Amino acid sequence: MRISIAATTISVAAMIISLSFINGFQEVVAAKIFNFWGHIRVQHYEPVKVAIAEETPIKSTAEITNLIRSGSNIKSVTSFATRSAILNANGTIEGILLKGVDEDYPFTKLNQFLIAGKWPNVSENNTAIEVAISKFTANELGIGVGDKILIYFILDNGEQPKTRKITISGIFNTGIDVYDKIYALGPLSLIQKMNSWGNDQIGGYEIDLQDEKTMTETGALLFSALPPGLNAVTLEDLSPEIFDWLNLQNTNKFILIAVMSIVAFINLITCLIILLLERTSMIAVLKSLGARNRTIQDVFILYGSWISGIGILIGSLTGLGICFLQQKLKFIRLNEEAYYVSSAPVSIDLFQIFLVIAGTFCLSMLVLIVPSFIVKKISPVKTLQFR
Repeated sequence: MRISIAATTISVAAMIISLSFINGFQEVVAAKIFNFWGHIRVQHYEPVKVAIAEETPIKSTAEITNLIRSGSNIKSVTSFATRSAILNANGTIEGILLKGVDEDYPFTKLNQFLIAGKWPNVSENNTAIEVAISKFTANELGIGVGDKILIYFILDNGEQPKTRKITISGIFNTGIDVYDKIYALGPLSLIQKMNSWGNDQIGGYEIDLQDEKTMTETGALLFSALPPGLNAVTLEDLSPEIFDWLNLQNTNKFILIAVMSIVAFINLITCLIILLLERTSMIAVLKSLGARNRTIQDVFILYGSWISGIGILIGSLTGLGICFLQQKLKFIRLNEEAYYVSSAPVSIDLFQIFLVIAGTFCLSMLVLIVPSFIVKKISPVKTLQFR
């Protein structure tokens, strides 16, 4: 009986912990990507171009901006452009992809990534060129906040690279390898000058949504409403390798739940069979006194329900307790380079936990009915004869 209670406890706790950890992992990693690059990008229609390639310029107009902002689910719309460049400091060079943004860019959504300094002042009126780089880039170049270094923009026509002196305003760390090793943030006006663009030319629009669950639908609606030559592409389409990996965690979730359910199933049914076999003489006596099979079955089902109920209660408290402790203490650490997070994130979904508790109890009740039919096979005459 104690083993059955322990097995049910472990199964329920493992399911609650797994669901909470996987949910948290998916939410935190997805949020990092969306915070850094928005949910949807509107840019020149080039379906075969890779995500980190420089954009073909499009013209920024009030008409297009108002069209995008007219959506009910749109949170913010900002202009951006990217440009490959080389940073030079302390005799070391490092290639980057400079993401240029304008003064309307909501840097507050990136505050969780800032580890030193401040975000760059991207106003056109700012005489100094400020750039925020990743922790990885700063370590590679051996520089810090406030340092002034050179940035080189390579020209396609083979001419001498354009050089500018920049000031490192801040250092960030997203924990996402593909971003930290490539990107830096700076003023859009710098990229426009280096590309010889007009002030109304940009690489595209970065769009943040109120509800990320409508990302695909919103992207399709935008694409149908935009003028010919423009494309609305979601971050899931731009970074399929990351989102496919995140979706794969759902498979792990279902496999673990199935395994834990089987463990609880086997232990509970084994426990009840043993209880029935140990009480064979008692069952025979009750039958000889006139007790019906149904009455005796109810006794064992009630006893089995008590066992599963205790296991579910302790398992639920244990699972939730570990989840709350992880939220506060973050004692489970992860390799950030491999998992994009430094500690295991937790997201407790009360509805999912209710389904785990209700599902485990219902499964237990179904399991209890099966061995209880052994009661019908016990003959009082044969059993008491060998007592």
